[in-house]
Amino acid sequence: MRKNVLVVGAGGVAHVAAHKCAQNNDVLGNICIASRTMQKCDKIIESIKRKGNVKDKSKKIYSRQIDALDTGAVEKLIRDTGSEIVINLAQPYVNMSLLKACINSGAAYMDTAIYEDPGKVCEDPPWYANYEWRHKDLCKEKSATAILGIGFDPGVVNVYCSYALKHYFDKIDIIDIMDVNAGNHGKYFATNFDPEINFREFKKVWTWIDKKWVMEKVHSIKKVYDFPVVGKQTVYLNGHDEIHSLSKNIDANTIRFWMGFSDHYLNVFSVLSNLGLTSEKPVKTAEGLEVVPLKVLKAILPDPLSLAPDYTGKTCIGNQIQGTKDGIKKEIFIYNICDHAACYKELESQAICYTAGVPPVACAILIANGKWDVRRMVNAEELDPDPFLILLETLGLKTQIQEV
Repeated sequence: MRKNVLVVGAGGVAHVAAHKCAQNNDVLGNICIASRTMQKCDKIIESIKRKGNVKDKSKKIYSRQIDALDTGAVEKLIRDTGSEIVINLAQPYVNMSLLKACINSGAAYMDTAIYEDPGKVCEDPPWYANYEWRHKDLCKEKSATAILGIGFDPGVVNVYCSYALKHYFDKIDIIDIMDVNAGNHGKYFATNFDPEINFREFKKVWTWIDKKWVMEKVHSIKKVYDFPVVGKQTVYLNGHDEIHSLSKNIDANTIRFWMGFSDHYLNVFSVLSNLGLTSEKPVKTAEGLEVVPLKVLKAILPDPLSLAPDYTGKTCIGNQIQGTKDGIKKEIFIYNICDHAACYKELESQAICYTAGVPPVACAILIANGKWDVRRMVNAEELDPDPFLILLETLGLKTQIQEV
């Protein structure tokens, strides 16, 4: 049994995860929230207490300041706080320093996104092989548990694939991962999670077609899909983290990721891109000040968590999976519906942050009770899907399945 959780990061997803950890602190123990800005951590704690989400009042929930790029400082924080589980919800630039600190200290590690080099975008696939997977042997040697990509996408959608293979298919041919937000936040323009990371995804589309990597132009391929509850939505082919592990771990011919965007969103995004405001490369102002346009854009756009009070509508994220069972062609859509207003009522959050922040807590509970404490590095689809999806429903994210 492991106990005591260190949540690194204090954004919208960390807000949700900290709430859910506090709701389950009878299992998870003390909760420490750490970030560069301690004030943001304290705001999350205030929200948790305001909503009455601390289950076991005898357990501590507190904050610490940390530079997550400093491996030694993170390792010391893990030891000082007695944290045996680390949930990395900071920007993906810090993944490797946190992973190394966990391996060194013996704490279990998890994250929700692939590491990114700040100066590079959409590197050659598979992305995990560029950084994380290079530490597989060390994790095995040190008996270190590291679970990669355990948000919703990547994360739950990966588990949907392994669940489908376990219960519905002998062979999977095509996986289409669909992510649509049929909600309205009332702002002129905003991203639903970190704008900097969001826009870095829209540089190249790496996708897995006929068992090989294919690069397509961003937002150049679209289709209309009739989703449960939210109805017909236009979705665009995009590159995304989960394809890069699923292509290795699930023997499917084609794996694609589709995301929904409104015409307004794409028009604004095109203008920003054409002006160079989505660039990760630094530029100098007339005064000699060096700035990164993408970081400036992040600073002026609304904080994703600030959208929560006014958000209406629902999200639908799921996998359309085609394959065969007993030699007969079969197709299912396995998915989750999440309501923005319900998320705000429960946790003062919105559905995008909720769907990303709840799964790592389910993972933490499974590590704490030993079911997923695998003592090696894995991606979500390599683990037994059943206990995870059962637990996820008790935490607020129900899985539904349509057989087509």
